[in-house]
Order: sequence, then structure tokens, then C-alpha cells
Amino acid sequence: MDARGAGRVVVAGASGFIGRAVVASFRESGDEVTTIGRGSGADAAWGDTEAIAALVDGADVLVNLAGKSVNCRYTDANRDEILRSRVATTRALRAAVAAASAPPRVWLNASTATIYRHRMDAANSESSGEIGEGFSVDVATSWEAEFFAGELPATRRVALRMAIVLGDGPATRMLVRLARLGLGGPQRDGWWPPHRRYRGIGPRPTGDGRAPRHDTRGRQRFSWVHVDDVVRAVRFLAERSEIAGPVNVVAPAASDNRTLMRTLRRIVGAPFGLPAFRWMLEPAMWALRTEPELVLKSRWVTPERLIDAGFAFAHTDLDEALRTVAGPRDVRRRGRTDVAG
Repeated sequence: MDARGAGRVVVAGASGFIGRAVVASFRESGDEVTTIGRGSGADAAWGDTEAIAALVDGADVLVNLAGKSVNCRYTDANRDEILRSRVATTRALRAAVAAASAPPRVWLNASTATIYRHRMDAANSESSGEIGEGFSVDVATSWEAEFFAGELPATRRVALRMAIVLGDGPATRMLVRLARLGLGGPQRDGWWPPHRRYRGIGPRPTGDGRAPRHDTRGRQRFSWVHVDDVVRAVRFLAERSEIAGPVNVVAPAASDNRTLMRTLRRIVGAPFGLPAFRWMLEPAMWALRTEPELVLKSRWVTPERLIDAGFAFAHTDLDEALRTVAGPRDVRRRGRTDVAG
């Protein structure tokens, strides 16, 4: 495969908003793209071992983005499926790559920057980042352990440790809804009855089972990346034969929660945003069927390896990035031309 596009690309998990963007990009450059997924439109379905093997054998690039969205309540059933959907699909693809007579030269597998701990003192890079503990981290470490297991000498493997992706996806929609509901002020941790939704999971659960509490007064860091830059990073990493292992896919400059919510209020035209304490967030997040962890954890990550390799991000300003994914829709909804509010 070259810049003009002449290769075979297999995308697993192509029905999500990141997957759709990746598929469109490769097809626009002339590559032959086939997909693996649950829907009827996929070229191979999960569980069809022979069909998956046939697609993977002879492919140039394999991209796996499969996994149940974490934008849900962490019930026992959802916790189990979040883990299973990542580990089982990665295991199935690894078996197909190992059995292929002409395996892909590169396999890019989704991971998450949530693998790093809540941190306020410094950014987590690939070389100096500190792994956290608890449910979300255990999912990430189990996922990557499955991905990097075994010997695949002909296939370079890259784990895409993505931050929250801004685009027409669940994380952006959830943040916009919070701003519209009047909870667009700084979001602060605090007391709430103990629960065990964030307890560890997998073969070696970590943490003490209790939900962490970090009252950062709305200054928790917010690392993010625009979906366009995710696609560009996938294309970039597919061609950089010297890069393997974990790669942080995240915009260079992290924001913080206060700035994030203030920016969203301007974009959606929310007249006010109440400071949202955990006792306010818990019922709101229950109604939205998601978890407060998504906005209360300090996610401070830096793209050390991408920057060192010369990757140039197209979206580095949070205000601009949010306007490209939230602003136009809100303008049409309100019939206005000024999205600043």
C-alpha cells in the first residue's frame, strides 16, 4: 500500500463512528477495505472463524476498533461485556494473524489512555506514564496483554491508546447534553454512598474495590483528540515501520474540566452552567445511562511518540475542535449563525 492506495485493509469494529471514519479514509485513497463486525453489512461476522481468517490472510493492514462502548452504566453485565468484547475480538484476530500464510504487515489495535492513573502532577507519556488501577485500567491492561501475547514475527503491532475522541460519538454527545442540562459548570468530586461499580476485573483485579474520590475542584485534566486526527494517526502509524508497541493518540495540549465546560457552554449557547458536585452528577449520569468517572478522572496524557516521529496534529485548539463537531449542529437546531452564545 502506498500514498495512492493499492492495498488491502481489514477494519474490525467498522460500525462505530471512529470505524466509519477510518473506513472512509482508506476507501477514498483507493484501498480495498473489508470489515468484520456484528451487523449484516460486515464482510465477516464475529464467531465466523473461517471468514475472518480469509479476510486477514493477505491483508496489508489490520485495524481493530471493536469493543462495547464504555458510555454506559457499569452494571455487572455491562462490565463483563466491556471486557469480553475487547479481549475476545482481539484474541480472534490474533489467531487469524498467526494462522495466515500472508499475515498483515501491521496490526493497529484500539486501546485507551484511561490505562494511566488519575494524575495532576504531570502528563503521562509512553515512556514515563504511570498505570492506574480499578475497572477501567484492568480492562485496558487485559486488552493490551491479549493484543501483545504470542509471537507474530511478520506483523508489527501498535496499540492505539486513544484519549476521549471528539466527533459524532457518545463522549461528545454526553458532554454536550450535560452543558444543555445546566450542568455545564466545573464538575467536582465529593461524597456519595459507597459502591463497587469501579472495582477491578479480569484475571488480576486491581484496587481495593472502592470508588476513588479526587476533589480537584474542577481542575482535573482533560486530554482529548479529534476524530480526524485519530484517522490521520492510523494512516501515519500504518506506514511508519519503526514504530511498534503502545502509542498515545491524544492532542498535544490537555485542557482542564473548567475550560472544557466553559467552552461547551459557549458553543451550545447555554446561558449558565451550575457547578456540578458528585451528588448532582450521580443522578444526572444515571439518567444519561453513563458514569461520572468519564468526567471526574484527571486524564492527562501526552503524545510523546507521535510528536517524536514528526506527526503533525490538525486540531490542537479545544475550542476549534469542539466547534467542528458540536457547533454546526447546534447552529442548525437553533436557527442562529453565532454559536458563541
